[in-house]
Amino acid sequence: MFRSAYQKTSDYFWGALWLGRAYTQYRVLRMSSTHTKPTVVKHADNFTVTILPALDDNFMYVITDTATKEAAVVDPADPENVKSELDKNGQKLKAILTTHHHWDHACGNGKVQATYPGIQVVGGDERVDSLDHHVKDGDTLMIGTTNVRCIATPCHTKGHICYFVTGKDGETPAVFTGDTLFLCGCGKFFEGTAEQMFENMRKLGSLPEETKVYCGHEYSIQNLKFALSVDADNRHTQQKMQYAKQRREELLPVPPSTIQEEKQYNPFMRVKSVDEMASMREKKNSSK
Repeated sequence: MFRSAYQKTSDYFWGALWLGRAYTQYRVLRMSSTHTKPTVVKHADNFTVTILPALDDNFMYVITDTATKEAAVVDPADPENVKSELDKNGQKLKAILTTHHHWDHACGNGKVQATYPGIQVVGGDERVDSLDHHVKDGDTLMIGTTNVRCIATPCHTKGHICYFVTGKDGETPAVFTGDTLFLCGCGKFFEGTAEQMFENMRKLGSLPEETKVYCGHEYSIQNLKFALSVDADNRHTQQKMQYAKQRREELLPVPPSTIQEEKQYNPFMRVKSVDEMASMREKKNSSK
C-alpha cells in the first residue's frame, strides 16, 4: 500500500532535520578535534586574556580587567563561543575590539552586540560590521582599570588596528595584532605595500620586549617552517618549532609569543629594508 503524501513529506522533514543536526555536530566535533582548547593567560594581577578558537584557525580573545570584571572581546567570529565564556565567568562585556573588516574577524560583531546591548563596536575602518566607534592611531580606551591604545597598522587592510593593552600603571603589556603580525609571520599585503608593512614591524617592534603578542590565526607551525627555510641555523626558531609541535599535539595555542621572541625568529621583523620586506613576502607567498 502506498504511503500518503503527508507521510512522505513528514519523513522528508524529519530526515532533513536529523541530517542538519548531524552535520552541525560534525562541524563542532571537527573544530574541537583540530583547533584549540580555551586557554587563560594571566597578566599579573591586572587583567587576563582568554584565548578562544573560532572557525578553522582563527583566534578570539576575551580581555578581562581583574579589578572590575569588565571585559572586551577581540574579533568575535564565533558569538556562541564568546557568550558561553562570558556566561561561565560572569564578565561584564563593554566593547568589541575589531582588528579589521574581513569577515572571519568581524562577522560576529552584530550578533554579539545584539546579545549585549549598549556595548561599543570599535575599529579603524568603516567596513567593519556594526562599527559605532571609529578609532585612529593613538586613540585610547579603558576596560575597567585596563588601558587600551590603538595602533594603526595599514597594509593587510588599509584600516587595520592593533590594540596595545596594559594594566593601570602600564604593567604586563599585551598587543592584539590581528592579521598584521603573526607568530613568526605577517599578513599578506592585500591593501598596502612592503613599505607600510616594514613600518608596521618597526612600530610593533618598538613596544616593550616583554609584550605578549596575540595574533589572529594559528599559523605558527607553517610560519616557523618557512622561517627555517630562510634561516635554517637559527636556534630560536628551532626551539620554537619544538614547542609549537608539542602545543599543537595537546590542542593548545602556540601564541602568545613576545616582541622579544619575534625579533629573534620572525623573518619579517628581522628584515633591514623595504626591499628585503618585499622579497621576503614574495618568498612566503610562493612557499608551500
